[in-house]
Amino acid sequence: MQFPYQLAAKGKYSLKNVRLETGFEYDHEEVVGTKTALFSIDIEDGKIQSVKAHAPASNAIDAKGYLMLPAFRDMHVHLDKTLYGLPWQALSPKRRSVKDMIAYEQEIIPELLKTSVERAEQLISLLQHYGTHYARTHFNVDTTSGLKSLEHLERALDHKKDSFGAELVAFPQHGIYYTDSAPLMKEAAQMKSVGFIGGLDPLSIDGSIEKVLDFTVQLALDNKKGIDIHLHETGESGMKTINYLIDKAIENPQLQGKTFVSHAFALAHLSTKEAEQIAERLAAGKVGIASSVPFGKTIMPISLLKKYGVNVLIGNDNVQDYWSTFGSGNMLQKANLIAELYGYSTELALSRALEFATQSILPLDEKGKQQWPKAGDEAAVVFTDASCSAEAVSRISPIEALMNKGNLFWRN
Repeated sequence: MQFPYQLAAKGKYSLKNVRLETGFEYDHEEVVGTKTALFSIDIEDGKIQSVKAHAPASNAIDAKGYLMLPAFRDMHVHLDKTLYGLPWQALSPKRRSVKDMIAYEQEIIPELLKTSVERAEQLISLLQHYGTHYARTHFNVDTTSGLKSLEHLERALDHKKDSFGAELVAFPQHGIYYTDSAPLMKEAAQMKSVGFIGGLDPLSIDGSIEKVLDFTVQLALDNKKGIDIHLHETGESGMKTINYLIDKAIENPQLQGKTFVSHAFALAHLSTKEAEQIAERLAAGKVGIASSVPFGKTIMPISLLKKYGVNVLIGNDNVQDYWSTFGSGNMLQKANLIAELYGYSTELALSRALEFATQSILPLDEKGKQQWPKAGDEAAVVFTDASCSAEAVSRISPIEALMNKGNLFWRN
């Protein structure tokens, strides 16, 4: 997909006919609808400068009455490896384990690198088509590609810098020690553009939880980075890994709020009491969970984690690549899937579900008080053809415009 928007404005400008949510409608104490009104908004220096009464006669860009929402953020995606832009290819039944996939990647990476810049840009355009302006993206660090995945990803992101931003996770997809990737990880950790040290199933891939996590934690501490590890392991090894990482975060306060476990499928196999206990520990250590909201047999206790104050981030993970046939790139669809899976079907619950696309930014608080947008907020928004957040989530409403750092792009 080519970039679906055209630059409409940048720098200092104003918008009129902007629809914003202003409160909830109640039947006694039950939320039965969402109130909206039209406003005018001033943008300057990448920020929302003011939210004013609607001035229809003003010389401003007409937002056409579309609903303005916070722009979406994909907090777990692999922009560096995708089949998007290549001929269709479903998954092979021959590759069943992570180690099978590692062997396959070692075969295909050299060829894929030849077009990885262009395909990363196409994948970013797909995400933007659905209203995403920012991502946490993992990039391969392995002995086959060295740091070429990072180099190519940085080029793609530089081409997209006006309309898209990202934070980068150095991801040892082929293991730290299963392949000799430790020296490469040390090199990647020193790079300014890299914000997080990644990891992968320490016991099943590298044969040791402690050795791998000690290396990962020390690398993060030495280079002042965060941590975001992939953990597919379930059962005893999965839980031991999560608890070990929590212990390290508690021991090192500088890692708190910057440490995440991606997937963490072990949590889906716990009793309610066990899930509550680990949720308390995750919250105490300020260790977050990044989930791609898988369906099928793996249903994560997202509601319970959030109840206990755990920071839960949502992402698409693999978007139509050789790891997963699925993945649309649509964060509003993710919010919709979460709402369906966890039974968020009322006006209030659906409006709350929007936070899984925006990563916790909501126009209205629980009581219906307007809390976004305000002067000084980042000018990162979408305009959608919906009457309110609840409708946008339920109907996965189309995105008409995207704003990043105050740069406004309107659909062609």
